[in-house]
Amino acid sequence: MGNMIGSGVFLLPASLAPFGWNAVAGWIVTTAGTLVLAWVLASLTRASPGAGDPAGFVAEAFGEFPAFLVGWVYWVSVWTAVVSIAVAAVSYLSAFVPVIGATPLLPAACAIALVWAMTLLNLRGVQAAGNFQIATLLLKLVPLIAVIVIAALALCNGTAEVRPFAMSELNGIDLRGAAALTLFALLGFECASIAAAQVENPAVNVPRATMWGTGLTAALYLLVCSAIALMLPEAVAASSPAPFATFVERYWSAGPAALVTVFAIVSCVGAVNGWVLLQGELPRAMAMRGMLPRWLSATDRNGTPRAALLVSSVIATICLMFNASRDMQGIYEFVLLLSTSAALWLYLACALAAWKMKVARGFALIGAVYALWTLWGAGIAASGWSLVLMAAGAPLYWWARRGAAV
Repeated sequence: MGNMIGSGVFLLPASLAPFGWNAVAGWIVTTAGTLVLAWVLASLTRASPGAGDPAGFVAEAFGEFPAFLVGWVYWVSVWTAVVSIAVAAVSYLSAFVPVIGATPLLPAACAIALVWAMTLLNLRGVQAAGNFQIATLLLKLVPLIAVIVIAALALCNGTAEVRPFAMSELNGIDLRGAAALTLFALLGFECASIAAAQVENPAVNVPRATMWGTGLTAALYLLVCSAIALMLPEAVAASSPAPFATFVERYWSAGPAALVTVFAIVSCVGAVNGWVLLQGELPRAMAMRGMLPRWLSATDRNGTPRAALLVSSVIATICLMFNASRDMQGIYEFVLLLSTSAALWLYLACALAAWKMKVARGFALIGAVYALWTLWGAGIAASGWSLVLMAAGAPLYWWARRGAAV
């Protein structure tokens, strides 16, 4: 939940407002599709707890090279997610410190500082990172629950104006657009399975975390985003740079609305922490299988993959430096699109692996169709770039295999 609840939820209601009730339908479709994929991952974890992570499931079903390709492109997705959420945190912080947004290169420098602060925390071990994640999760739930309570009170006392429902408003084009946007907010439901090697009794705890985390997050998103998108006038919600704050100010007061920005920063910091954990665990698992250079699998006495963590954070830093000339919104949009499209291939590969391994085949088939539909909805450009990135990792695989053979 800490990884899924990041920066997107605080901006998503503005993007969904033009879709009206199609946004609500989009949340329902996306929640159903995501829960299907989550169940596929949970079932694979129970069937093959020794696989270690989703790439391990693909390796068992299709071999090492296909597993490397999806694992590699997902690794790209993870460290670009770290970059995008770190930039979002700095963007929110600039509301309190305007000099950040007004000074060239300073946003990227602040985002780099945040990435390395969370890297240092994760170098202390998975327990330290996990405790920090729980604390930030409890804090980031405050504004979500507040919006639900405010919306319920406004509906009960008759002060709310809800956009009227019309069956004719529902249509396939807007539904597909809304569903594509809502999936962006639920990326990360696979995180528990990625870190399975660090979890006690993974055959029980990983499926439990995956299903409960995905279901609870989706339910919160459905209630919160639907309330804001439908209870604010469309023009107000769509044009608001901070729809959460706009909603709280309209139905409560300006003072509490200002606190929403603080909680948004906490939410982003917590999400960066969780994704930094993954950007170390994923290459460690791949290196242990010989898909990446063996030295990336080394761990310290606490089981922390120091080399993998440091390499991933260096890559994220380079990405931020290359994009330092962009404004904060430009950096965020660029890496968010890349991260989302790259993750979709892992979901598709895991669904196909479950089908081949005869694990939850009905759910696997539905999950594969849903993943393909979402790739189509993401657009040819995004899916094409993710394929290029996937192919670009092939030389690294052959180099690692050659080194292992020597």
